[in-house]
Amino acid sequence: MSSTDRREFLHSAAGLAAAAAIVPSAAELEAVWRPRRAIDVAVIGGGRQGRDILAELAKIEGVNVAAVCELDKRRLRRALRRTTGAKGYSEWNKMLAAHAGVTAVFVATPTHLHKDVVIGLLRAGKHVYCEAPMASTIDDAKAIAKAGLSAKTTFQVGHYARANPVYKLARSFYRSGSIETLISARCQWHRKTTWRLATSDASREKVLNWRLYQATSSGLPGEFGSHWFDAIRWFTRKTPVSVRGVGSTMLHNDGREIPDTVLCQFDFGEGVSMLFDATLANSFGSRHALLNGTMGTIKLAGRHGWLFKEADAPVQGWEVYANRQQFHDESGITLIADATQLAAQGRLKDGVGLPHPELHYSLERFLQSATEGKPVCCTALDGLYAAAVSIKAHEAVLANAEIKIDPSLFKV
Repeated sequence: MSSTDRREFLHSAAGLAAAAAIVPSAAELEAVWRPRRAIDVAVIGGGRQGRDILAELAKIEGVNVAAVCELDKRRLRRALRRTTGAKGYSEWNKMLAAHAGVTAVFVATPTHLHKDVVIGLLRAGKHVYCEAPMASTIDDAKAIAKAGLSAKTTFQVGHYARANPVYKLARSFYRSGSIETLISARCQWHRKTTWRLATSDASREKVLNWRLYQATSSGLPGEFGSHWFDAIRWFTRKTPVSVRGVGSTMLHNDGREIPDTVLCQFDFGEGVSMLFDATLANSFGSRHALLNGTMGTIKLAGRHGWLFKEADAPVQGWEVYANRQQFHDESGITLIADATQLAAQGRLKDGVGLPHPELHYSLERFLQSATEGKPVCCTALDGLYAAAVSIKAHEAVLANAEIKIDPSLFKV
């Protein structure tokens, strides 16, 4: 088939979608941010997320981790190894007293412990980054939101989508009408893992495995769904009015109270719905979200994003810069911004994602806000919306029922 025939086939074949990789400009991908002057920061929580935060902070020149707080001695030692000379503490109050010059604090404790720590830090006049979800109960989420909204310092919730350069570009496509009328959305988080941490100390089992118990966890909808729920609201400005949930334990029959597999269906009204599918029993498809419209679909997947055009969608000017590529059973086009620069870097052929994890951009944005006065990308109110929706979804899963999402949930 000639290139001309192939091009005409792409535009005329019934039902055939054209895939365009959504890639930020080379300038944005290569941009390096650093504070105008060196700053001291601290991290509370030395688990996996806390260590990931430390790893990304180490990449930002001019940011010095002065202290780390963690109750578990083994975790504290592991966390401190990711720093250069940071001091370790088991109590965050004592840490603050010893490091009055700390500008910003990153909170990566278990979700159900966020409230007292965050409110205490804000009252102490610190800039605060709170890992997401913001809380595991509605009352805690509202208390944190109230403190964050009234604080004179910076408060940001760690939903990564809003700082992700790929997602920001994808959002501009969505908002410009590239997929036209939204008909549905689908979000997925698949990872075959136990979520259970081994310990020889029975008294600490529930402390370490807080995600597995109803008293301390909002389950898969909270810990992972909340990120997608925030992203969908950010794109669409829509909030669901109800959610129906089902869940079961398909693999990990180890006494946990939280299902390892869930499916939630959200109703946004006007015929628009969203599915959230999550499991700890299978890894296929990993994590991604789809926004389906009458003229195309946007797919978001961590460091990458794509636009799939319907066969009857109008041809856009940017398509002249696009390369052809095969995407599963569909032949599509690959959009690459600043193609000349990317080709010179040898990155055009393999496609381009983000050079850093999503977390990196969220931390950068928070530090910019804290040091330069720029607005945060995810506010206390944004965090409340995501937390409340995810908590209601978790309740629906446990009840195997449909639950209304009342607007009063989002009022502080």
